[in-house]
Amino acid sequence: GLDAKDLMTFYKCVKTGIDNADSSLGCYAMTPLDYTKFGGFFDKVIRDYHGDESGEKKHITDWNVDGADYDVKKLGQDELSMRVRVGRNLLGFNLPGEMGKDERIKFEQKMLPAFDQLKEKYGGQVHSLTPDFGDLGANPNLLSKEEYQNLVDAHVMFKDMDADPYLKSAGISSDWPYGRGCWQSDDKMRIIWFGEEDQLRIMCMKKGSDLLDVFSNLNEMLKTVESIDGIEFAKDESYGYVTSCPSNLGTGMRASVHVKIPNLTKDGTDAKAKDVCRPLGLSVRGTGGEHTPIGADGTVDISPSARLFIKEKEIIGKLYEGIEKLMAIENA
Repeated sequence: GLDAKDLMTFYKCVKTGIDNADSSLGCYAMTPLDYTKFGGFFDKVIRDYHGDESGEKKHITDWNVDGADYDVKKLGQDELSMRVRVGRNLLGFNLPGEMGKDERIKFEQKMLPAFDQLKEKYGGQVHSLTPDFGDLGANPNLLSKEEYQNLVDAHVMFKDMDADPYLKSAGISSDWPYGRGCWQSDDKMRIIWFGEEDQLRIMCMKKGSDLLDVFSNLNEMLKTVESIDGIEFAKDESYGYVTSCPSNLGTGMRASVHVKIPNLTKDGTDAKAKDVCRPLGLSVRGTGGEHTPIGADGTVDISPSARLFIKEKEIIGKLYEGIEKLMAIENA
């Protein structure tokens, strides 16, 4: 049996599903330990969603691509818009759904030395939406409303989370905009969001043809962040890296490219592309993210669907293989 405090936490975990009948999973963890504490519930959800009928699988992390060549020039592709991101959360903090305003500020301050180290390596600056640091005074990285909107328009910063009913019900967008912001490198290729659905969304993006460019750069950034004293990513021994939403557990990784498929999209929808991509284990969305239209020239965003019980190196391999197979069908 659960005591009153645990029952309240469990209610918060499933509140978004109660409030929003159309949500796909309808649950978020509130602390890194919830996946174990409420394992009777979460384990069923996780293994059902991630397709583990055995009920026995354990997640293994592995970035080693062993000299693989994932240059899409070999597939007759020019430069593609490539992007890899991971979700991460730190030990010692609640997950965003359970954080209060003070904890959000404390988390942002905890990350500032890490951003300083990244700045030494990659330059760039921290852009923060936190109006003030409470007792600790003014926020030196505060953005104006105009600057924030410019970063949103440039897809560097995330939109107002308080407008999202799923995140609102889960408590993830509470205290907006405290503890929210990002760091971006000088070359604009590396971005870390803080205070979104996960405490950290760490991403690398580039126009190019070698998928390993973004993959290896991201791994290097993660190592830099984790090498900092007192910063440790939360992990679960069965489910890998802990994320707020069970759908992102494991690698927490989404690796995507924008590809042009005018033939498969000539009816103006991505329905055909989805039919072709589903058996390949790929998700298709518009170039602006989920629930956005496809580009006028037939450009779609494709990414491997699997996050958990798959290795990082397998995700990037699947993306390359997916581009190859998709282009064969497009050009047939």
